[in-house]
Amino acid sequence: MERGRRSIFFLLLLIAGFGAAQNGSGKADEFHVGVILDLGSLVGKVARTSVLLAAQDFYAVHQNYSTKLALHVMDSVGSDVQAASAAIELLESYKVQAIIGPQKSSEAVFISNIGNVTQVPVISFTATSPALASDNMPYFVRATLDDSAQVKSIATLVQACGWREVVVVYEDTDYGRDILPYLTDALQEIDTRVPYRSVIPSAATNEAIIQELSVLLAMQTRVFIVHMSSSMASLLFTKAKEAGMMNKGFAWITTNGVANIIDSLNPSVIDAMNGVLGVRYHVPRSQKLDNLSIRWNRMYQHDNPGESPFNKLSIVGLWGYDAIWALAQAVEKVGISGDRVKQPWSTKNSTCLESIPISSKGPELLTTIVQNKFKGLSGDFDLTDRKQLKVSVFQIINVVERGWREIGFWTINGLSRKSKKDYFRKIGQASMLDLNPVIWPGESTEIPIGWEIPTGGKKLRVGVCSSEFTEFIKTYKDPITNETTASGLSIDIFEEAVKRLHRPLSYEYIEFDTADAPISRSYNDFVYQVYLQEYDIAVADITRRYNRSLYVDFTVAYTDSGVGMIVPVKENVNTDMWLFLKPLSTEMWFGSVVFFIFTGVVIWVLEHLIGNEHVHVPFSLKQLAIMILSIFEEKEELKRFLARIVLRVWRVVLLVLAASYTASFASMLTVQQLSPTVTDVHELQKNGQYVGFHQGSYVEGLLLDIGFHTSKIRPYATPDDFHTALSNGSIAAFIHEVPYIKLFLAKYSKGYTMVAPIYKSAGFAFALPKNSPLVAEMSRAIDNITGGDTIIQFEKKWIDQNSHENDGTLDGSDAITFESFGGLFTLTGIVTTYCLLAAMLMSCYKKYQQNAGNIGEVAQMNVSMGKKKRKRERR
Repeated sequence: MERGRRSIFFLLLLIAGFGAAQNGSGKADEFHVGVILDLGSLVGKVARTSVLLAAQDFYAVHQNYSTKLALHVMDSVGSDVQAASAAIELLESYKVQAIIGPQKSSEAVFISNIGNVTQVPVISFTATSPALASDNMPYFVRATLDDSAQVKSIATLVQACGWREVVVVYEDTDYGRDILPYLTDALQEIDTRVPYRSVIPSAATNEAIIQELSVLLAMQTRVFIVHMSSSMASLLFTKAKEAGMMNKGFAWITTNGVANIIDSLNPSVIDAMNGVLGVRYHVPRSQKLDNLSIRWNRMYQHDNPGESPFNKLSIVGLWGYDAIWALAQAVEKVGISGDRVKQPWSTKNSTCLESIPISSKGPELLTTIVQNKFKGLSGDFDLTDRKQLKVSVFQIINVVERGWREIGFWTINGLSRKSKKDYFRKIGQASMLDLNPVIWPGESTEIPIGWEIPTGGKKLRVGVCSSEFTEFIKTYKDPITNETTASGLSIDIFEEAVKRLHRPLSYEYIEFDTADAPISRSYNDFVYQVYLQEYDIAVADITRRYNRSLYVDFTVAYTDSGVGMIVPVKENVNTDMWLFLKPLSTEMWFGSVVFFIFTGVVIWVLEHLIGNEHVHVPFSLKQLAIMILSIFEEKEELKRFLARIVLRVWRVVLLVLAASYTASFASMLTVQQLSPTVTDVHELQKNGQYVGFHQGSYVEGLLLDIGFHTSKIRPYATPDDFHTALSNGSIAAFIHEVPYIKLFLAKYSKGYTMVAPIYKSAGFAFALPKNSPLVAEMSRAIDNITGGDTIIQFEKKWIDQNSHENDGTLDGSDAITFESFGGLFTLTGIVTTYCLLAAMLMSCYKKYQQNAGNIGEVAQMNVSMGKKKRKRERR
């Protein structure tokens, strides 16, 4: 047994020795690869450690490969020229047949052109500019996501917070600029505006950043999307905290350029970023990834002994790691044997570039790289057609204290707290409720509203315009101080709405001068001043119109909507011979007759039971008539007490019924005498009658659309002109908006009335610039005002509602229904019925007593007769 074990052990040693001899005698062919990184940057240091560790790990696993990558690392020093020079040196001195990098997007443009000429594939896992995806760079391969892949997730996050305006803060480089078209388009799809783009020079000093932050601080918008390198972002957030821009009310979102390496930032920078949201590529955690992180940290500290110990492996390092594995696999498939170069390429001018050979393996190597698909540490590694990696899930993080926490995920299906597909929903708008709670700047848990009127900035410019109806708005400009004051219903509502905003708003009134503007265009021109940025808001009796909404936004309406007619009223004599029946409804007439008969029958029965000489048998209609007529007689001939109770109750019912009938009939004879002279605007148009409208109002166009001839419509300027024209018969009706009609009737209520709205309109509102964040805030405040008692008090102050004598309700009182007298009829019915039952019970009891008395008398007579008989027998 022991001898067998020794034989097996000896055999294993022979096999191991044979394998070692094979490896020792067969040397793998080196495939030279250039690596161009900015070794002075954080990303460059992370990427260098990642690619070197990837090469070690790959060949530790694949020891039997016949090829081996020989990496030559060059420092670009962050310069495009130096990066291009390093690429030429790598091609000329080291004969590299592939280049990893360059790190920056601007460097990639230079080097990819060299790769196109030399047919050397250029693979970058850090250049993210969308502009690099061009057919003019066939040998450029992007082993990362381009920046446009994240814009949808950022837009969804902005939409979930309800922000209508954001400011983009970006670095003035290809990396910073090239995302703008994609980000702007994504924000426009959710109706969010970018009023300002803050450009930070790549070599900006502290003073330049502070100056730009002061510009942002003076703006209304408080939501900022930051897209810049980690070094520039670190400086920006540090200065933003010093400027007080990391307090409550502000919101910051960083793109994945910073969020991807948040763990490697300086702790003081992370502390300054407290409350910031970040969007970054999501990599699920695994045991394999944890093991790699341990070895990566050890190697990074060894290669960078003076660096911060906080630097950690990021997604950038994982992309670099996977890129090396993809290249190593492709090189093994292509091989190195055969001619390595073609004939040198020629140029018109003699330069050192002529000595650089053209790679013979370049086309085949490029094809193999882009067709190589595998499961890497960063996810599915797929570079089909040289395009970016396929996006799957973006992680949304929140910087808190000196770290960060996960608040949710984004996919094409929306937002969710979990990364599993079952948690995502496609229906409905995104909401922050789909994510975990966020700690915003200033340690606030409330979502910032996204805008604020700077306290140190200019006052809000409120344009005001006097109206012919001064009850709505009247302006006055002091000739000495040049200060404008305003009053009226519109002003009261505006000032009350401002008080109900989330914080005080400083404003000043600016009078709109209509002296040089035609009356027909004055209000349109007034609203247009908002579009021209002369006013921040226009306040007056402005009607929400479609043509105006093309260049401004309106708040919700604060008055009634619609267009109606003011028409004279006329007397209408009612000649209906049966009018006297209308005060009572059919049911009321029927019910009254039934109770009359019922009451008469009961009274007859009650009197008959006590033998009233006026009541005879048998019962007949004549007897019923006598009983009913006795109800109205003053002389009382009823002998029974219960009958008199029934009669008293019934007379009370008749008294109330008669009074109600008299009031209703009188109302019909008086109120119905007034009726509008016309009730249909089309009737006016068909009859060719004249109608009036307010000069300068859009109602003129409405009347022309209805079909009125221009000669049949007449403009008037003031309410007094309206009254004069209606009273002297110059016009048959005056067409105006309902708020103005109510104001007119408050002053001239006698002889006029309003016909129900003949045309729909949106009512009066305030005008603001397109996408202004004030629109939603002011609308909520106006809804609060119009939904309570405040609007009633304002209208009583400016429009006397009690003076409306004729407000369009001319139909008179409705007929009296049986239900209205249900209580009285129930009362008399109960009393009558109970009296009848009581009388019948008393009558039965009386008969019973009489029968009992008769039986006693008979018995007594029988007893006495028996006694007499017995006496005779004794004798």
